[in-house]
Amino acid sequence: MDRSRIQQIFSISNQGEFDSLSLEIFQFQFKNNTVYQGYCKHLGKSPTNVRFIEEIPFLPIEFFKTRKVVSSYKKSEAIFESSGTTNSTTSKHYVPDLNLYQQSYLKGFNTFYGPIEAYCVVALLPSYLEREGSSLVFMVNDLVDRSKHPKSGFYLYDLNTLHQKLLQLEERQTKTLLIGVSFALLDLAEQFPLNLKHTIIMETGGMKGRRKELIREELHDVLKKAFGASKIHSEYGMTELLSQAYSEGDGLFKTPPWMKVIPRDTEDPLSIQSSGKTGGINIIDLANVYSCSFIATQDLGKVYENGTFEVLGRFDHSDIRGCNLMAL
Repeated sequence: MDRSRIQQIFSISNQGEFDSLSLEIFQFQFKNNTVYQGYCKHLGKSPTNVRFIEEIPFLPIEFFKTRKVVSSYKKSEAIFESSGTTNSTTSKHYVPDLNLYQQSYLKGFNTFYGPIEAYCVVALLPSYLEREGSSLVFMVNDLVDRSKHPKSGFYLYDLNTLHQKLLQLEERQTKTLLIGVSFALLDLAEQFPLNLKHTIIMETGGMKGRRKELIREELHDVLKKAFGASKIHSEYGMTELLSQAYSEGDGLFKTPPWMKVIPRDTEDPLSIQSSGKTGGINIIDLANVYSCSFIATQDLGKVYENGTFEVLGRFDHSDIRGCNLMAL
C-alpha cells in the first residue's frame, strides 16, 4: 500500500473511512500474505466477493504459532513473542515497521489518557522483563522514556523501593501511571497497601501460574481496597496485535478509531453474533497492515451497540497466553 494511505489509518474519523481502509487493507493482505490468502481461498473468499467488512475472513490467532504471518517482504525490525506456558508453542509476530507500532500505542494512549509526557510512568512487569521479545515491555519502555519524569521506570521484585517512590509521588501530587501484571500488583497490594489518589492503576491481566486465578471483579476489589482507589483501569492487548483497547474501570473496553471488535457466533465461527450476546472476539486492527489486520482471538466476550466490549474468559481448549486478560 502507498505509505501516505497507510498513515491515514491513524486519522480515521468516521465509520465510512474505517470501512474503506479495512477493505483496502484486506485486498492488500490477500495479495501479499500467502498464509492469509490460503485461508481465505479455503473459505471461498476473495476481493471479488467481499464487499463489506463483516464479510472479511478473520484469521484464527493460532496461525501465529505455526506460520510466519506477514504481508511484507521487508526484513523484520522486531519479532514479538508471546510468553506461553511451559512446553507450549508461542506466537511470533514479525514487525517490519516499528514506527507503526509506536504510532498506534502513542496515539491510542493519547486518545484515552492524554499525552504521556503528563505522567510519571511506573511499571511493575516482572514476568515480562524476564524474557525476550515482549511487545508490552517494548511499549511501556517507550512510554517510560517519553514521560521524561526522573522517577519513571521499571521495577522487578523490589516492592519496598517502589512503595517509597509511590509515597513520594503522592506527597507531591504527581500524576502517575502504575501499570502492572495482575499477580505483581496483588503482591504490592498485600505487602504495601497505600492510598493512591493521584495514580491511575492499570492492570494488564495474567497470573501466569504465579497465583490463583481471579475474575476481574475480585482482582479489582482487592486492588481498590488496598490502594484507596475508586476504580482500576485495564489494558487489552496481545502479541499478535499492534493496538490496545482500554477500560477506565467499569470492565468495558474502548478501542481507538483504527481498531474494532466484531463478535462471532460460538457455534458458527463464520457468523457474526448479535450485540450484547456472548461470542468469540474478532478484532480488526488496521495498524497490523504488514501482518494480518483481521484476527479471530480465543477470547470470549460481549460487544455492545456503542462499540464497547467486555472480556468474559477464553474458549476452554485454548491455552492461556501472557498478554491476554485473565481466564475465568
